[in-house]
Amino acid sequence: MQAVKMYTTAVCPYCIQAKQVLKSKGVAQIEEIRIDTDPAQRQQMMELTGRRTVPQIFIGQTHVGGCDDLVALDKQGGLLPLLNAV
Repeated sequence: MQAVKMYTTAVCPYCIQAKQVLKSKGVAQIEEIRIDTDPAQRQQMMELTGRRTVPQIFIGQTHVGGCDDLVALDKQGGLLPLLNAV
C-alpha cells in the first residue's frame, strides 16, 4: 500500500473525515504533519500544493487534494487503485 501523508491541524472536521475515509479503505498509518504547530510546514504545504486549507493529502507522490477531492476520487473508483499502486 502507498504511503499516505496528510497536512492537518488539531481541530479540523475535514481532516477527521478524510482520516476515516482512508482508514475505511485499509490505510493503517497516516503521516500527519501538523501545520498549526509548525509554521514552516504550513509554508512548505502551500509551496507544494498552491493551497492554504487543510487537509492536503498525498498518496505516494500524488497530491490528491483536500477531503472533498478524496471523497470524489473514492466515488469515481480511483482511491483504492491509487492506494494499492506499486
